[in-house]
Amino acid sequence: MAPKAKEKSKPPPPQASPEVSVAELFTNLNRHIQRSEFGSAVRVSDQILSIAPGDEDAMKCKIVALIRNDDMNGALTAIKEFAKKSSVDFSFYTAYCLYRQNQLDEALGLLKGQEERTASLLLQSQILYRLGKTDESAHIYQRIQKSKTESLEINLVAALVSAGRSSEVQGTIDSLRVKPSSSFELSYNVACSLVERQKYKDAEQLLLSARRIGQETLMEENLPDDDIEIELAPIAVQIAYVQQILGNVSEATESYSNIIKKNLADESSIAVSVNNLIVLKGPKDVSDGLRKLDKLIEKGDGLHPFRLARGLDLKLSQKQREAIYVNRLLLLLHSNKLDQARELASALPGIFPGSVMPVLLQAAVHVRENKANKAEDILLQFANKSPECSKIVLLARAQVAAASGHLQIAAESLLRIPDIQHLPATVATLVALKERAGDFDGADSVFDSSIRWWSDAMTEDSKLGVIMQEAASFKLKHGKRDEASRLYEELVKSSRGSVGALTGLVQTAALTDIEKAESYEKQLKPLPGLKAINAEILEKTSGPKQAENDDTVGISDAYEASKTSKEKTRKKRKRKPRYPKGFDPANPGPPPDPERWLPKRERSTYRPKRKDKRAAQVRGSQGAVAKEANQTANSKTTSQAAAAAATTSSKSRKKSRK
Repeated sequence: MAPKAKEKSKPPPPQASPEVSVAELFTNLNRHIQRSEFGSAVRVSDQILSIAPGDEDAMKCKIVALIRNDDMNGALTAIKEFAKKSSVDFSFYTAYCLYRQNQLDEALGLLKGQEERTASLLLQSQILYRLGKTDESAHIYQRIQKSKTESLEINLVAALVSAGRSSEVQGTIDSLRVKPSSSFELSYNVACSLVERQKYKDAEQLLLSARRIGQETLMEENLPDDDIEIELAPIAVQIAYVQQILGNVSEATESYSNIIKKNLADESSIAVSVNNLIVLKGPKDVSDGLRKLDKLIEKGDGLHPFRLARGLDLKLSQKQREAIYVNRLLLLLHSNKLDQARELASALPGIFPGSVMPVLLQAAVHVRENKANKAEDILLQFANKSPECSKIVLLARAQVAAASGHLQIAAESLLRIPDIQHLPATVATLVALKERAGDFDGADSVFDSSIRWWSDAMTEDSKLGVIMQEAASFKLKHGKRDEASRLYEELVKSSRGSVGALTGLVQTAALTDIEKAESYEKQLKPLPGLKAINAEILEKTSGPKQAENDDTVGISDAYEASKTSKEKTRKKRKRKPRYPKGFDPANPGPPPDPERWLPKRERSTYRPKRKDKRAAQVRGSQGAVAKEANQTANSKTTSQAAAAAATTSSKSRKKSRK
């Protein structure tokens, strides 16, 4: 057997220089990133790291490619792996991944220990905006205002609007030297600031301009029509909202319905449209509203019993999310589903911990269950816990207590609001509550406190005169004549006095000091037409009399004279008679029958019908007539004589009708 030939050994592949290979791979990596081929970019990054495990640029490219490919878990895994091999700080990338996963507190904690670079500050402001801390977010944007950051003005205006600082928007865009028409996003945000400032007409015009600019811009980018409509959906929703505020309900309803039916808009725009459409309909169709909101809200786990569906928690602001929950709870109350309403109300404080609305809704549920005491306790506890938000809570507690008949609790709640308790409306409410509760001294002290406050207040629009006059009237009503007289006298002596104050002073002083009353009575202007009235004679009679002087005229005579003069001045309008069609008044013809409206039986020409004589013929057998004729002959002759007079009169009456 011949020996086998030795196999030729294959030559080893030429080993390229690692530097050249890595450079080519980085070229490929750059090409994939420019084409947004992030999956391929991740694979090329792995090839580079297999050759150069410690290459920091390849690590960062892989992390960024995973993030751009929406693989946050893969990016976090890669960060943990690279942290073991390298000393590079990947905290910024970790914070961004946590931000994308809605782990906002953890992301913010990582950024606070980092160096304040523009990128980290931008991410920090975005996290604060998502957390609802829009004022802090706007402050960070203002700090980096001079940096050349793309779309900085758009985010800054959005933060200012969300922070309730819409009045600063115009000055901000002026300082940045930009115009609202520079982009449709900026036009939209500036229009939102106008909506917050209640300039709805200007906002509507700017929103229409933003939609036009957006259509032109996106068409230049060759986007499909559906994608353009999705991008401009927030503008369409805001236009519908402005129409709703301006009272164009039919147009707003049609706009919301079209957005929902087309289902082309993003999830957040559809959710806002559904919520606003339910608000427009109100409690008319509760079941339909609940059915639509149930598609937006779903039950979660133990920590988060409720959450918004389809990732809306990440896409909607806190104000928008709270509005959806509030409307669902109100619809549950309207439909008398108290168990579900109670469950949702108990979960809302955990979902919105810093908001006032959850506690107000909890109180509303207790009031609906006829548990006003629990509602008052919940509101009082929140007011004590959060004094900065206590105003609206105390007002709600006063309303609940007043409706339940707890008048002193309602008054006590109003007295705990220092910035409104001296206003005329609040003073009137407090006095009415205490007066109905029988606490007249407390009502009097409310007036005294308000008078002292307005006396010391240095305001142009002082309400001291109104308060003093009402206080004097109250004191006079409850027997405090001296204090009432003093208040009236102060009003008359001051420039705030009026005719009513002078009249009240005269009436009050007449009860205690006649001389003072007479002295002030001289300041009253005499009424016209009363010079001839004799007061002594008027007291002795039951009504006004004409004075003895013939040159003067009494009140009653003057009234009669004015009445007759008015009657004389009135001219009666003469109307031409209306004749029937074809009637000639010159040739009227024979007059109509005067008896044309009388019934026929009452007319003179009426003749009744004759009776049928055949109806009186005798019926029976043939022989019965012959036998009975002789027997009844005598009786007929005697009865005929007795009824002769009656028969004759009846015949004469009949003849007279012929």
